[in-house]
Amino acid sequence: MVAGSLSDAAWRARVRTAALTSDEVAVTALADRAGSRALKSQLTAADRRIAAAKGLDGEVGSLLRLRLGDASMRTALTAGTAPWVAAATSDDNATTITAYDSHGLAHTLDARKPPARPVYVVDIDGAKALVAGLNVLSKELARNGIASAAPAAQQDLADPSRATAATSGFWTTRITAVELSDDEEPWSKGDAEIYTLVTGFGRDGNVRIDPVDMPYLDNDGTVYRPNQILVNWANYKYNLADAVMMEEDGSTNYRDLAKAIATVLLAVIDQGAYIPLVNAVLEAIPDDWWTDDPDYVDSWYTLAQSDRGTRHGARGNGWMTVEPYFVQQS
Repeated sequence: MVAGSLSDAAWRARVRTAALTSDEVAVTALADRAGSRALKSQLTAADRRIAAAKGLDGEVGSLLRLRLGDASMRTALTAGTAPWVAAATSDDNATTITAYDSHGLAHTLDARKPPARPVYVVDIDGAKALVAGLNVLSKELARNGIASAAPAAQQDLADPSRATAATSGFWTTRITAVELSDDEEPWSKGDAEIYTLVTGFGRDGNVRIDPVDMPYLDNDGTVYRPNQILVNWANYKYNLADAVMMEEDGSTNYRDLAKAIATVLLAVIDQGAYIPLVNAVLEAIPDDWWTDDPDYVDSWYTLAQSDRGTRHGARGNGWMTVEPYFVQQS
């Protein structure tokens, strides 16, 4: 669809200008501004299918994005070389990528070495999808009987209505530094969209899961220092919790994930002592998530309220430095 549309010289020039002046192009909106009704209709229909496949509400809006595959392609694109179009891959182990020209002909490219010819990569807005998805996840978990707060990146943790702690404040665990392993990835893959499911036993003794959006964690091999709240201990019965780090990609259906997790975790009973829940969460992840595009990043068992220092993930794919942090309430 997008590749074929580039046979129109005026549209091709409009897309080229947008791709050279922006990291990502909202291609559906661009088609609307260009007055291309037929293309806009096709892209809008594709947006609806993507939202439905991911279990998102229709109000999420357009998720389709177009970007230049690699910065090295800018010179050729500026010079007027006709670009090809490829779909983003979520498979870190891909060795080839298929791109299409404006005549619909397929071209096989090396996934590790960017080609000399410019290639547009069609992807989804991962950050936008993740924000909407975590809201759906939290609501669906609650609807299925698992307590869950709004995604932590959106909470006002200083608001007393968000916690059951004393009016003077409450203790949290804060991430002061975090890094994921430096793995070679295909040039067509965009930034990672990472989130963490914090799980433990709520004050009522039932299992709860609190999603935490980590929008800054874009690239492997980079140390980030977010000073982000990971665990709000006012929500938990014990001074221990687990964390399962995941990556958003095109295959993630948040409604299905919530139902799968709820099915497994509702069977876990508080026995008067803390029980790690990482394995239960991993068992709930649909089988197809473990093939080609592993959405599971790493996990941390039994994070303690008193933990201070660096904790390495059980999978060996990342580490984070944490510290107790008291949130003062006014």
